[in-house]
Amino acid sequence: MEIGPITVHYYALAILSGIAIAILVGRKRYKDIGGNPEDISEAAMWAVPAGIIGGRLYHVITSPDKYFGKNGDPIDALKIWEGGLGIWGAISLGAFGAYFYYRTHKTTHSFSYFLDALAPGVALAQALGRIGNWFNIELFGSPSTLPWALQVPIFKRPSDFAEFATFHPTFLYELIWCTALAFFLMKLPKFVKDRFAAPGDLFAIYVGGYSIGRLWIETLRIDSANLIFGVRLNVWVSLIVLISALTYLVRSSKKHKKSSAN
Repeated sequence: MEIGPITVHYYALAILSGIAIAILVGRKRYKDIGGNPEDISEAAMWAVPAGIIGGRLYHVITSPDKYFGKNGDPIDALKIWEGGLGIWGAISLGAFGAYFYYRTHKTTHSFSYFLDALAPGVALAQALGRIGNWFNIELFGSPSTLPWALQVPIFKRPSDFAEFATFHPTFLYELIWCTALAFFLMKLPKFVKDRFAAPGDLFAIYVGGYSIGRLWIETLRIDSANLIFGVRLNVWVSLIVLISALTYLVRSSKKHKKSSAN
């Protein structure tokens, strides 16, 4: 989209809108538990740039041929507006950026409370970010004739699927999953307060919940990806993250029960 001499990329708008929503939701939730909402805004000054860098690094590292292969151009690795932010890299480095802020500044609550406050907003941010994939016509799945299948121009289709016209809109599936997950996280504490009461549990549930959705959505995708034993790398990563989140929650629940008994 052109606005005078300025080119505005819809993918970038989707990402920025998601970041804004995450911060707004995080500020409100943090305030509701007695925290200073400015902690969220100031931590975001560290977390957002770190998250964007982490997301791009993860994407480039896991899809190197696109940028450093035979027909690749390393300069394209800098063109974030064309798409390509790996969520696991974004979450990891973004969380590290926020953690660095919390370690070096006085805040009203601990880092774990920060993560819990932000979890639903992050899920909503991911949902909004997937709208950018629609504008870029990317990250769609295998061929499909379902009523909601995405029509893909032939120049956007993988060469092995050139004869197919419509595909699974996997970015739409993830948008729906992340939106449902966000509202689930907002309501969850009221129903499982006695079981998941420790700070950090809600963020772990977000990580595990997203991983479940990503596992089945990833199996539908047909874009090029690194494979390990014939399985897409992101499937393995999602599985490892899911197991890690569940392990954390089991240990946290046992610890909480033990402390309650004492």
